[in-house]
Amino acid sequence: MIVSNGNGAVRQLLPAILALIGTTASFALTAVPTRAANGPFYSARLTRPMDGQQKVIQKGVLWKCVGAECSAPRDASRPVIVCARLAQKVGPVARFATPQGDLAAEDLARCNAVAAN
Repeated sequence: MIVSNGNGAVRQLLPAILALIGTTASFALTAVPTRAANGPFYSARLTRPMDGQQKVIQKGVLWKCVGAECSAPRDASRPVIVCARLAQKVGPVARFATPQGDLAAEDLARCNAVAAN
């Protein structure tokens, strides 16, 4: 009779234990991409190099630049808009890329049109 009471308690706790394990596992799996998203997503090459190492904040995006090479984490805006914001702050951009590839020539021209104003 004592053994059956112990088994009953384990049976009642088992769903809660499994739910806790599942929650912990799903949190661990979703936390990994979040950490990866904090690294560089955008890369840009400026037409005019900056002096030494610079940090530029434009619309909440932190750009780290060394000479003519800059990088920043992902933003919610479209790449051409992010490029235009950077160009507005630091001048024309020779190349702008995401992990999906380089910005198309016409989008790069739109990006740099902002820098000319």
